[in-house]
Amino acid sequence: MHPQPPRRTTHVQGTPRNRLVYDRWGRYGRPVVLLHGLFYDRTMWWPVAAELDGGCAAVAVDLPGHGDSVARHDLSGLVTDLAALVHGLALHRAPVLVGHGAGAALAHEFATRYAVQNVIAVDDGEVSVVPEAYRQFAVRRPDAALAAAYREWSGVPVRAAPQAHVADGPFPHLRDPAAFAAVLHGLV
Repeated sequence: MHPQPPRRTTHVQGTPRNRLVYDRWGRYGRPVVLLHGLFYDRTMWWPVAAELDGGCAAVAVDLPGHGDSVARHDLSGLVTDLAALVHGLALHRAPVLVGHGAGAALAHEFATRYAVQNVIAVDDGEVSVVPEAYRQFAVRRPDAALAAAYREWSGVPVRAAPQAHVADGPFPHLRDPAAFAAVLHGLV
């Protein structure tokens, strides 16, 4: 019997000044890029990413200043950095972007500049709607300096993007990860 490769692997993209850390599930198929909201990190996507298999490669990114990605005050190049990360996956297919909270504004801005298969916006909200078993993935870590750095992304109304969808209610990916994964499979 041969050992199985790990389902989730952690990677680093960029330089020390713009380093983005991300987790990846799957090696082939369409990229599904999962962008957390302000004060969260990439772990909020682990339950749904673990449900995705075959046909896609899920990528959960720590945005600058969150999780293990380096903080920076100028986020003007963030869309370009995200595009470099997607290009570096070498999957040669337009991604599905899923953005939570401020991550949705980033996803839509990405879609105005680069080819995408789909964009899904996920609302932030009261964590009490999340089942107890998944609340550990919805822990906010407020930080005033981080809020100031993301002022341009937080509160930006999500504009229409090609084939954009808005998921129902807050935290749909944590309320029912398997159902949310099924929605994503339908889009890839």
